[in-house]
Amino acid sequence: MKSQNTILLSLGTNMGHKLENLETCIMSIHNTIATVVEVSKVYETPAWGFEGDVFYNCAITIHSHKSAQKILSKIINLEKKLGRTRTNTEQYESRSIDIDIISFNDEIIETENLKIPHIQLQNRKFVLFPMRDIAPKWKHPKLNKSISELLISCEDTSKITTVGTLKNPINNLTLKQLNYIAIEGNIGAGKTTLATKIAEDCNAKLILERFADNPFLPKFYKDQNRYAFPLEMSFLADRYQQLSDDLAQFDLFKDFIVADYHIFKSQIFAKVTLQEDEFRLYKTMFDIMYKEMPKPDLYVYLYQNTDRLLANIKKRGRSYEQDIPTNYLEKINQGYLDYIKSQTDINALIIDISDIDFVKNQEDYIFILNEIKKKIDPD
Repeated sequence: MKSQNTILLSLGTNMGHKLENLETCIMSIHNTIATVVEVSKVYETPAWGFEGDVFYNCAITIHSHKSAQKILSKIINLEKKLGRTRTNTEQYESRSIDIDIISFNDEIIETENLKIPHIQLQNRKFVLFPMRDIAPKWKHPKLNKSISELLISCEDTSKITTVGTLKNPINNLTLKQLNYIAIEGNIGAGKTTLATKIAEDCNAKLILERFADNPFLPKFYKDQNRYAFPLEMSFLADRYQQLSDDLAQFDLFKDFIVADYHIFKSQIFAKVTLQEDEFRLYKTMFDIMYKEMPKPDLYVYLYQNTDRLLANIKKRGRSYEQDIPTNYLEKINQGYLDYIKSQTDINALIIDISDIDFVKNQEDYIFILNEIKKKIDPD
């Protein structure tokens, strides 16, 4: 899964209730465009290039899989929705909200309607001060200067003062009160994508299941009866070893752990694939290992209907997965649901994502995060 784009936006307003304007803008971006992961302090500065009321400015960091042009299109629409009226004149003017893309990863983008990094950022304190709050290590890819170096050389003499702070929407999730979350789902459900996205957005340590190096997997899909037992034993041993190692390594710089699997999935798949006598032997080994494993504070199971699973499997294009039988996926889905319902000692959340796309649609991603939040903190 490709990492998300890291994008810095500059926000400004000099009309009406300025703090409310910024707060509304930040929440709108977070809920409909991209995940807001950092919010700077708010600074007051005089109007730039014209006579007008003072501006309140801040900067935010957002994460998104969307392109720079897509982000630009969406923020222009948001500005209009929030009351900004753009005129044909090139003169500076008062505005209810102004959203500018300052940087997009470390890329240099020069199109007719988009210049990144923003061509004026090195000349404006009201951009540099907020940027320093949220991205102090950022370096201008064209000028090859850090924020601190740009501030030293900046000729802007405008007075700039701190006026307050705004809430960071991602902090409302309360995920950080957990130590360990496991995201589960059927083949092609999107568990790895969601776990990766949450880890990037919420400063979590990410544990992804190793599967590409398993030599039995391609053989299993060709001859299930012959290779089911060595495959399931291999997965069990590998999952036990990986989770034992990764969960034991505490990361001081991360707030919690999110994994795209837990060892209990081994029993679910084994029950579907193994003969009865093989499963009895397998379960003996599983029970010994399972007792040793730390249990997640929350299991999230992503349910998708079989048609969506097959479409996702086809889209990601792994050759050995293309002939997975429909009834196999249905048995795995049912196996998960039966297991979760039978376990009274686990904190589990089932989310039906059959009709949503949390990569393309920010609203769908926020829906999932809110479902997790409600499970953690129902009040």
